Amino acid sequence: MKVMLRKKILDKNEQAALQNRGFFSKSGLLCINMISSPGSGKTTLLARTIQDLASKLRIGVIEGDIKTDTDARKIRAAGAPAFQIETEGACHLSAQQIKDALKELPCAKLDVIVIENVGNLVCPSDFDLGEGVRVVVLSVPEGDDKPRKYPGSFSKADVVLVNKIDLLEHVEFDLDKVKRDIRRLNPDGEILQVSARTGQGMQDWYQWLRERKEQSA
Repeated sequence: MKVMLRKKILDKNEQAALQNRGFFSKSGLLCINMISSPGSGKTTLLARTIQDLASKLRIGVIEGDIKTDTDARKIRAAGAPAFQIETEGACHLSAQQIKDALKELPCAKLDVIVIENVGNLVCPSDFDLGEGVRVVVLSVPEGDDKPRKYPGSFSKADVVLVNKIDLLEHVEFDLDKVKRDIRRLNPDGEILQVSARTGQGMQDWYQWLRERKEQSA
């Protein structure tokens, strides 16, 4: 019964994801599903991206959190429209939730939709939201064993952003090992080293983002 129920949930999710993907394609929108552990700095990274690219890309955000609209308020303060989804305990967002949230954003005036998924490296990897690309954020203080522990997320990433790279000299984190582990899982994925706090490497991320947007147009 558990297997059948899971299959039904995933089948329903895939139907909504297909509809979302069609909407993004028709609208010329690049949709990014951003996944990470809690505390990776993805909201800070996203806020800096919005501010730095304000004159180049119009970005809207769908925020997923178990509770509170804290991150959505940070994104609005950075200058982007944001819609908050509170999952009330669920560890991931669903394609139907994204479909409903899109009605609350000025999509016709945007170039990019970023879905900041619930902080979790397990559940979100199983659920297609209709996105065009997946971004996984891994922060240096989390440790260098995350790709081995959570292969599902890293194997499906179009790009892995190794964030808080400015802290490398202060914590034990084998960057070469992380790169090898990711490459073993995902030979075609990009790996970029960034610091949302200092700005280190962010231009590489912005260039990658602009190129993907051009491809989706």
